[in-house]
Amino acid sequence: MAEPVELPNRIGILPFRNKVLLPGAIIRIRCTSPSSVKLVEQELWQREEKGMIGILPVRDAAETVSAGSMLTQGADLGDKSSKNQTGIPTSHKLDGKSQQEPIHWHTRGVAARALHLSRGVEKPSGRVTYTVILEGLCRFSIMELNTKGAYSTARISPLDMTKAEMERVEQDPDFIALSRQFKATAMELISVLEQKQKTVGRTKVLLETVPLHKLADFFVASFEISFEEQLSMLDSVDVKVRLSKATELVDRHLQSIRVAEKITKKVEGQLSKSQKEYLLRQQMRAIKEELGDNDDEDDDVAGLERKMQAAGMPPNVWKHAQRELRRLKKMQPQQPGYNSSRVYLELLADLPWQTTSEELEFDLKAAKERLDSDHFGLEKVKQRIIEYLAVRKLKPDARGPVLCFVGPPGVGKTSLASSIAAALGRKFVRISLGGVKDEADIRGHRRTYIGSMPGRLIDGLKKVSVRNPVMLLDEIDKTGSDVRGDPASALLEVLDPEQNKSFNDHYLNVPFDLSKVIFVATANRAQPIPPPLLDRMEVIELPGYTAEEKLNIAMRHLIPRVLNQHGLNSEFLKVPEGMVKLIIQRYTREAGVRNLERNLAALARAAAVRVAQQEQTVVPLNKDVHQISSPLLESRLAEGEVEMEVIPMGVNNHEISSAFRVLSPLVVDEEMLEKVLGPPKYDDKETAERVASPGVSVGLVWTSFGGEVQFIEATSMIGKGDLHLTGQLGDVIKESAQIALTWVRARATELNLTPAEEGGNLLEGRDVHIHFPAGAVPKDGPSAGVTLVTALVSLFSRRRVRSDTAMTGEMTLRGLVLPVGGIKDKVLAAHRYGLKRVILPERNLKDLVEVPAAVLGSMEILVAKRMEDVLEHAFEGGCPWRQHSRL
Repeated sequence: MAEPVELPNRIGILPFRNKVLLPGAIIRIRCTSPSSVKLVEQELWQREEKGMIGILPVRDAAETVSAGSMLTQGADLGDKSSKNQTGIPTSHKLDGKSQQEPIHWHTRGVAARALHLSRGVEKPSGRVTYTVILEGLCRFSIMELNTKGAYSTARISPLDMTKAEMERVEQDPDFIALSRQFKATAMELISVLEQKQKTVGRTKVLLETVPLHKLADFFVASFEISFEEQLSMLDSVDVKVRLSKATELVDRHLQSIRVAEKITKKVEGQLSKSQKEYLLRQQMRAIKEELGDNDDEDDDVAGLERKMQAAGMPPNVWKHAQRELRRLKKMQPQQPGYNSSRVYLELLADLPWQTTSEELEFDLKAAKERLDSDHFGLEKVKQRIIEYLAVRKLKPDARGPVLCFVGPPGVGKTSLASSIAAALGRKFVRISLGGVKDEADIRGHRRTYIGSMPGRLIDGLKKVSVRNPVMLLDEIDKTGSDVRGDPASALLEVLDPEQNKSFNDHYLNVPFDLSKVIFVATANRAQPIPPPLLDRMEVIELPGYTAEEKLNIAMRHLIPRVLNQHGLNSEFLKVPEGMVKLIIQRYTREAGVRNLERNLAALARAAAVRVAQQEQTVVPLNKDVHQISSPLLESRLAEGEVEMEVIPMGVNNHEISSAFRVLSPLVVDEEMLEKVLGPPKYDDKETAERVASPGVSVGLVWTSFGGEVQFIEATSMIGKGDLHLTGQLGDVIKESAQIALTWVRARATELNLTPAEEGGNLLEGRDVHIHFPAGAVPKDGPSAGVTLVTALVSLFSRRRVRSDTAMTGEMTLRGLVLPVGGIKDKVLAAHRYGLKRVILPERNLKDLVEVPAAVLGSMEILVAKRMEDVLEHAFEGGCPWRQHSRL
């Protein structure tokens, strides 16, 4: 180390960004960019032990550079071999595309040799990389900097003193004094670190053997100091200046270690052996005392108290909060109950005890227009909201209603609740109750439990910060119950206008007024909701949409939304009304519009693929916009690693969308429908094909997904007169089948199903099998009674039921047809399937008021009071084999 290093006149340069390599320091780098790989390969790999490169610091262009200490590097792609011929260069040009981002090179560097060199190949790109461990040797000054091939080279001049010059300096009294001071400070630092690091012994050996002017660089290189301080140390060619700066940095490092030890000793003197958390808090306290900032906790408590005073709590709640605050002030932060009490008080301060939303003016016309713009149809729901607004206009302190929207999925229950909030000018909060089985989700946990928290209602009010939001209780029919309680029972207090003005959350433990909240619940079915809870809500049924309603919803809402979600507009994709009708008729048979939206999204994705794959991908520039070329980022700069980064020029979404132009928009036709959506899933011929043979009838059933068409098939075989039922049937529907068979057997002769001389025994030597298709779906209910009788009469009379006729109704053993529920959904289902005639119980005529007039106008509604009326309507030409009018 003491021997002078012989430097070549010209040396390859590897720039280090914002980092300095000092003589005697060792650093490991990984070279991956083409320039750095070429440098290492030619200057180190091929020359082996004789190889040597220069490490030159460079500064970011955005930083300020002092005059004369840096070389400013521009960029000029047109002249790669340009160089500066002056004595000390002032600028240098490297590969680049513009001169807008100069690179500032330092005028001094350090020659380095490779202690270890390894070569690797990245897979699968095959790119060659080098890992190099470099040792700094001596300082040099740049006389001339130019480019040779793929990397920079420089003509250099050594800066280290010769042996004779160094001997003269060592006799200088100032140098001797600085050497003693540096050595004493370094020994003191080593003594402090001796118990912490195992390598301190080797440092002591270096302190005795290595010259002090070189040891100064070695010590400073091991400290974490700023880039400016590193440059200052590099520029310290005078050994006395170098020793002075090194002594200052070593002393500063020593003082920081002593401060840390002082804090640690102060904490350990107050340490409790039982709590790790106590140790951490004591450390924080000691640090704050050193900084003179030890009153944060008191300020936080005072701030919490001011926040509680501004919350506007009722007198009884404020009294309770004050008592809890006094208890908190007496506690230490490390006590177990401190955090829970603080969180509780913060909840009390955050709740909206008096804060309300500033509602819009009660403009009934504007509210109706807002609802009409958000939703098509649903006149009954909209009318109910307008009625509530009218009442609020006349009586501002009127209680909010508790509405319950019941209907199949995809009909707009949840979105309708958010539209109500927008129409009223109130905030909206949604609480999902699907799968909730714990009563604490509604009422909260008691504070005695670890991890306790308020219920979802109180938490939702805290989030919206108002006491009068529109609160959606989603999927209220899907709550459960177990050993943890029954959430539906807890909701009784919430949804009761007489009780919710003093709702008591277990965690809050003080009453909270929920009477200003407008509750909106949603459910697919009303049956699972407990009757007491259902009694507290105003149930509004949302049946499925008709084909005309779906068409309007698709054209007004779904298509614009789908195009926007896929980055398209009407210039790229057009869906005519006729194609939307075909999608509704052939690809969707649902009560809502979710599958319709999915099919439209599939068409949008197909259009997006076409747009993205087009050839014209260049962004056109306007006439008054000048093209700006992005600068070439310097790939030769290294800091631990020599990597290349590419930062693309940012453009917004509008610019990206306008980059893609098509000659003409993509118009959806039948060929595209089959290509994207596949063959049609449904057609109008299905019913005619299913009832082509005797023994098949068409019924109408109600499910949680809306109304559905249910085919019933009956056949007979040789047997002993048994009845076989299949199709995953419930007990009620099995009893209906037994009643239907009994009624047909009792009237077999009168219906001319068997000759009179045979005694009218239909099951003589044969069995009857009744099957409900879609066997994987559970089925139950009494409304299939008339359909079962029709199927049996068709089987035994060998006459087909009309293919355009569907029916529903419960039948008694004496042949009366009783009313059933879900009439609107069932009629809409028949309309979706293309059926033209529907047989309903006479007492269900009143339910047809809810069916849209357009649907009723396109169908024939037939009523039946007794079973013979059903048979009269179900068969072509009536029931000609009926012989006795008393049937």
